[in-house]
Amino acid sequence: MDSPDTRGAVVQARRKIPLSRESVLAKALELVDADGVDALTMRRLGQALGRDPMSLYRYAENRAALLDGVAELVLEDLSIKKDDPDWKAQLRQLAHDLRLLAIRHPNVVPLLVTRPLSTPLGMRPLGTLRPLEQILSLLIETGFEPKDALHVYRAYYGFLYGHLLNELQEYIVDPDENEALLRLGLHRLPPKEFPRLRALAPELAEYDGSEELDQGITILLTGLESQLSQQRLVQQR
Repeated sequence: MDSPDTRGAVVQARRKIPLSRESVLAKALELVDADGVDALTMRRLGQALGRDPMSLYRYAENRAALLDGVAELVLEDLSIKKDDPDWKAQLRQLAHDLRLLAIRHPNVVPLLVTRPLSTPLGMRPLGTLRPLEQILSLLIETGFEPKDALHVYRAYYGFLYGHLLNELQEYIVDPDENEALLRLGLHRLPPKEFPRLRALAPELAEYDGSEELDQGITILLTGLESQLSQQRLVQQR
């Protein structure tokens, strides 16, 4: 068994391991995943890292910057392949990749969906803007006019974020109850006021987020492909 002095030396050695922005943000993401965005403070993060909270300000100037860093860290897993010309397959894959990120980090979703609304576009963290730049490049190189590519991006992400928020808020009262109406709490709704919603209980209970996302993306891409084809016809005249 180690002596108290030995254990103390080990602890001291661990504390001397240099921190980096990456390690600080990784620990911040762990805290958000475990307890939500509101639980992330410099003091709490310092405790988790075994450091004085003041020492963390060299990696994030304030809590807001820390939250932005967490969002950037999560979005690093998303990317567009520049050498792949299949724009529809790229957008479809990106949608599913974003969904998987949201499922792994549901507490981070507000940082991706609602937090940017309070920050002017040019003042947002660069890591959160890269998906926009990549998608615009993909669409423009495919043949979309720049302004149309921006419209596509807005529609695309509007659909994605709406889907993610909808999927994450699916609420099941009793997951062990076999009756779909009871599981979803729909039995609480007045039958005469919500006949269709109650009737769709089985379909709602069998909600498949991946399949639902894919169907929505197919509808969106089909419309965009038609728009692109019409644009090309006009250019050829």
